[in-house]
Amino acid sequence: MNKNIVILIVGTILLFLGIVFFARPQEKSAESLLPASKGMLAALEQSFDFGTISMKAGNVSHMFQFKNTGEEPVTIGQMYTSCMCTNATLIIGGKEFGPYGMPGHGFVPKVNKSIEPGGQASVEVVFDPAAHGPAGIGKIQRSIILENNAGDPFEFLISANVTP
Repeated sequence: MNKNIVILIVGTILLFLGIVFFARPQEKSAESLLPASKGMLAALEQSFDFGTISMKAGNVSHMFQFKNTGEEPVTIGQMYTSCMCTNATLIIGGKEFGPYGMPGHGFVPKVNKSIEPGGQASVEVVFDPAAHGPAGIGKIQRSIILENNAGDPFEFLISANVTP
């Protein structure tokens, strides 16, 4: 094979790899984009068990209450769930934001809503027991994650035993 052809092929491959490398999306968590806060989120209840639920009965929901017990506002950057069968709506001051679902199953928009010191908020979680069909029978556990500027992501958990 001609030396010029080999150089052309290798050069083309290197150029392609360089373009792919520099064009890849840069992932930044919502947490890293928000300025740090001395706020702190707290909830009396961070997990809820629906018990035994039937697919035939339809969706079930639960409301989690939490508050900012810190000295500064806490900004919720993103909120998402661990599975497409679960959606969550953030409620601050009577205003609803969402519903938010699982990343990768549609667009998960930024929340960017603040909770003032002493302020309260709620997360309404809706679980669809029929979303996975017959494969979804049995014990389940799902997470609802709130990325924020007060530290580690704040997490709520739901669980259930799904029957047909």
